[in-house]
Amino acid sequence: MSKCLRPHHGMCFQFYEGKGYSADFTDHMGMVIREFEENPSQKIVLQVETDIVCKNCPNNESGVCNSKDKVERYDRSVLDACRLSEGTEISYEDFLKKVRELIIATGKREDICGDCSWDYICRNKNVTRNL
Repeated sequence: MSKCLRPHHGMCFQFYEGKGYSADFTDHMGMVIREFEENPSQKIVLQVETDIVCKNCPNNESGVCNSKDKVERYDRSVLDACRLSEGTEISYEDFLKKVRELIIATGKREDICGDCSWDYICRNKNVTRNL
């Protein structure tokens, strides 16, 4: 069964280091990343809406992000850069490969989400997570 994933989380996962909005959020995000890393062929459906990561986020207000406009912009920019569309079903590993090759390696990450409050983490890293 496919899991719903916000496209911009494909970038967040690559730089994640256990920092977040709350302990509950970081514990949950770490668990989600580990589950995907243990099964990289897992199918995901790219959706511009709250997903499995958002479940424990304090910005999630009854299924809607209180930063909705900003994160939707991130999501749509990731989809455009990866030449994908909302609703695309793809394996986790293939999606991360596209994000790495078409966004991170080309230097587009900062253009997409440079105004994110967590940008300082990504900006200071030269490498991403390995599958």
